[in-house]
Amino acid sequence: MASLGANPRRTPQGLGPGAASSGFPSPAPVPGPREAEEEEVEEEEELAEIHLCVLWNSGYLGIAYYDTSDSTIHFMPDAPDHESLKLLQRVLDEINPQSVVTSAKQDENMTRFLGKLASQEHREPKRPEIIFLPSVDFGLEISKQRLLSGNYSFIPDSMTATEKILFLSSIIPFDCLLTVRALGGLLKFLGRRRIGVELEDYNVSVPILGFKKFMLTHLVNIDQDTYSVLQIFKSESHPSVYKVASGLKEGLSLFGILNRCRCKWGEKLLRLWFTRPTHDLGELNSRLDVIQFFLLPQNLDMAQMLHRLLGHIKNVPLILKRMKLSHTKVSDWQVLYKTVYSALGLRDACRSLPQSIQLFRDIAQEFSDDLHHIASLIGKVVDFEGSLAENRFTVLPNIDPEIDEKKRRLMGLPNFLTEVARKELENLDSRIPSCSVIYIPLIGFLLSIPRLPSMVEASDFEINGLDFMFLSEEKLHYRSARTKELDALLGDLHCEIRDQETLLMYQLQCQVLARAAVLTRVLDLASRLDVLLALASAARDYGYSRPRYSPRVLGVRIQNGRHPLMELCARTFVPNSTECGGDKGRVKVITGPNSSGKSIYLKQQVAKAVNNATAQSLVLIDEFGKGTNTVDGLALLAAVLRYWLARGPTCPHIFVATNFLSLVQLQLLPQGPLVQYLTMETCEDGNDLVFFYQVCEGVAKASHASHTAAQAGLPDELVARGKEVSDLIRSGKPIKPVKDLLKKNQMENCQTLVDKFMKLDLEDPNLDLNVFMSQEVLPAATNIL
Repeated sequence: MASLGANPRRTPQGLGPGAASSGFPSPAPVPGPREAEEEEVEEEEELAEIHLCVLWNSGYLGIAYYDTSDSTIHFMPDAPDHESLKLLQRVLDEINPQSVVTSAKQDENMTRFLGKLASQEHREPKRPEIIFLPSVDFGLEISKQRLLSGNYSFIPDSMTATEKILFLSSIIPFDCLLTVRALGGLLKFLGRRRIGVELEDYNVSVPILGFKKFMLTHLVNIDQDTYSVLQIFKSESHPSVYKVASGLKEGLSLFGILNRCRCKWGEKLLRLWFTRPTHDLGELNSRLDVIQFFLLPQNLDMAQMLHRLLGHIKNVPLILKRMKLSHTKVSDWQVLYKTVYSALGLRDACRSLPQSIQLFRDIAQEFSDDLHHIASLIGKVVDFEGSLAENRFTVLPNIDPEIDEKKRRLMGLPNFLTEVARKELENLDSRIPSCSVIYIPLIGFLLSIPRLPSMVEASDFEINGLDFMFLSEEKLHYRSARTKELDALLGDLHCEIRDQETLLMYQLQCQVLARAAVLTRVLDLASRLDVLLALASAARDYGYSRPRYSPRVLGVRIQNGRHPLMELCARTFVPNSTECGGDKGRVKVITGPNSSGKSIYLKQQVAKAVNNATAQSLVLIDEFGKGTNTVDGLALLAAVLRYWLARGPTCPHIFVATNFLSLVQLQLLPQGPLVQYLTMETCEDGNDLVFFYQVCEGVAKASHASHTAAQAGLPDELVARGKEVSDLIRSGKPIKPVKDLLKKNQMENCQTLVDKFMKLDLEDPNLDLNVFMSQEVLPAATNIL
């Protein structure tokens, strides 16, 4: 039981000095500062929920979704889409929403699409719930009203209604009617389902910490098969049984070797860049400028210092969400304080860097003095050590004189209560050896005495002049005249202090939430810096070079290109150059022996390329047609390539690795400048085949399957027989069985039959030799004779 008090005891010499017991309930063990940070990191890994709202009308899409990980609404301005809704499918593949909300009134294209989506039983990771709302919930005017009347923590309370409208108009494109209606429907759904606040009071609304626009224009279209086959991402089961949230970790992948981000939001942004690769040259060069700057040797110390600061950038949206819901944890204040001061460190560092680089200029300008104001407020108000010790929000001295006075009185209570207990003991029965005066929050001051052996029945607890309250842990608790006087004199100090400090915490939360916009911007820019520092670190370690983009180069030129994963796994790796487009042709047919490096040169397969490839597409085909009949596979490959070649200048850039040498020998492809034949360079050294893993012009003369089989460890007699059969087929001669092998098999079959005969019991009257002849001897005769 929580108590504060003193406990004098009777001794032969009289009353001894009583030791005052600790004043407050012993707080539960709380994590230290480092443990608090680790707890926060674990929370960042919680699975987020995404709820998407979509409208389709007259060939245009309006999309908005709510992400519980950052309590932000993301929207895409009205965008054209095909009747098959390919753009919508791409959004769904990327964000994997838990629910898809739309109007009950839809045209047949959307109805067909949603029906197909709902029927995907094996959709990974899980098919979304389809929710239809009445069409009236998506009305334009009512949607505008919902948006303008929303309770948003990022809008200061000091704003007038007109200022609020102007502010929201600068964020939300009210001229995009479908998007506005989608946003309105999403807000209706969030309010009805009470996403994230299901257990809160009904007057607590769903927290919305910001609106963010996302665009899917200027993006390179990569299908999910390509991400898997190229090992851009590769998920593996996590070996730890404690990772129950997803059970997956990143395996050997391009994302895995480049992800050196220090904060979770940097890692999230890097994954987003991989899933939304852009071909906007301005954006690409802006990123590359930062990477190239940090690759300079003289900037290595600055990169490491920025990297350390980024390690303190934590989950600000989660903290703001808890502030909005009044669920702020003790550790949140310390984490936020470190985050803000680290952001100020990033700002000061970026102000010393070249302002010609856009990211440095943005951080220097947009990390405003609001950050210093937040950090100063938290640092001057919050008692971090006291908060961790008591596991609640406490303030530093000299913030509120009234709180300071009450704390001084509370700190002096143990000695004072020792004197009160001593006086109480003088008036008690001499059989009572000791007593204490304790303070219990919400109850007040009580006199506590040990239970005597004679106190058996409830009536035995009665003591003259005292009001019995309760029995706990063999201690009797009473109210006395003195404890009642203490209640009137001191009141419930603990609860009063807690209430006043909670009020200060609320006021501090309001100050922070009023500046939520700058904190959100900090996270955006810090994440971008984190990703680019990670890429610079990988480029430094792996020796990557800056690519050069030019609108004048209609194709691809790679000098000494290297496979980023294979070079980490292979003992020796040979770089290769390539050029596609212009006078070098657009279709590259690559032949060569197995294991010569064709697949590493390409690493792909045909997926949706035939239906989607344009003149700006890069198509990689590896062994297409190999898994079917040879003639059919060759015909399919030739037909696909001829289809693209017939498009002339609009033919996509194509690299094909194949073992179908007949594709060249039978001249199944038309001759012309669009086609170039390449092979992997090899050299025969006696009976050995040496691979140089170098691409060159030309056509492979043979598949060298026997050499490859020998290198794979197959027995020599098997390899020799395979080469013999291959030569017979090539020359059109009949294939005869091997005589020595036949003799060996005949002897083995004879021995087996003899062994069975020797096991027969010829004296057995039930033995039928005719059965043995018909079931054993005659069937074996065909294999023996």
